Amino acid sequence: MNTIRRRTLVLGAILAFLSPAAPSEQSQKATRLVQEDRIKKLEEQADDIEKAASSAAMEKDYITRTQKAYESYYEKVLHTQMWTLGIAGLILTAVFVFAVRFSLNSINERAKMAMADATTQTRNEFARTVAKEGLTAQMTELEKNLKDRSDFQSQFVQGLAEGFEERHADSLATFRKALRTYKAGKAQNLIETRFGATTARYIFELLRKEHGENYVKKTGEELADPLYNELEEELAVAALQTPWLTPFINEKKLADPEPATHEPVSEVRPAAPIPVVLPEEPDLTVGEEPDPYAVA
Repeated sequence: MNTIRRRTLVLGAILAFLSPAAPSEQSQKATRLVQEDRIKKLEEQADDIEKAASSAAMEKDYITRTQKAYESYYEKVLHTQMWTLGIAGLILTAVFVFAVRFSLNSINERAKMAMADATTQTRNEFARTVAKEGLTAQMTELEKNLKDRSDFQSQFVQGLAEGFEERHADSLATFRKALRTYKAGKAQNLIETRFGATTARYIFELLRKEHGENYVKKTGEELADPLYNELEEELAVAALQTPWLTPFINEKKLADPEPATHEPVSEVRPAAPIPVVLPEEPDLTVGEEPDPYAVA
């Protein structure tokens, strides 16, 4: 503003120097008024120009400050948004990783549970199968044992009945069947030894009664049958009950070669014998011929 005033004063001085001197005071006064008016107008113009310049400077400064403020605001907003997006990205990444990890853990746990269930089910099925097979084998063996004992009892009773009816040949065949049944279950000790001995004794008594004086030959032929192999104990008990059998049984012992001895692979413990209900044997006395069909 001072610069503009100085310029105005210099301009006024120049105008005053260049203007011709007034011949009169009035013209000088008029000229002075005109000059003052011009100076006033110049000053006003200078003021207007200064105000405009000041306003422009202020407006520019305002614009600059506003622009800087907006730039700072947008920079802060952008920075905040970047931070927000970064934090949101980290959160989303963490959530995604957690979700993936949880899903993998869940899938892994489910797979483990499925494998455990499948393994348990397989083991249970295997155990049930083994138990079922074992139970089936046991049941089969028990059924066979029961059948053998039942068959022996039926054959023994049938042989007695046929002997009472004087059907000696039929009775002899039936007692042989009973002795085979007894021998088949001897390893399991299904039937007591005394019943096997009694069956053998009845067979030889029937031979003696059926063939009369020819009983010696028939008794020897009967003892040569493989049916009587491994029945030494039963034959010995039968000989005690029927003394006339003793020479034949002794002769058989001499004729039969001694079985080869082998080391037992494992000790087999026989099962406890189950009694078979049969008719009571008749009392035998030494030197007296027994009746094989006598029932007490």
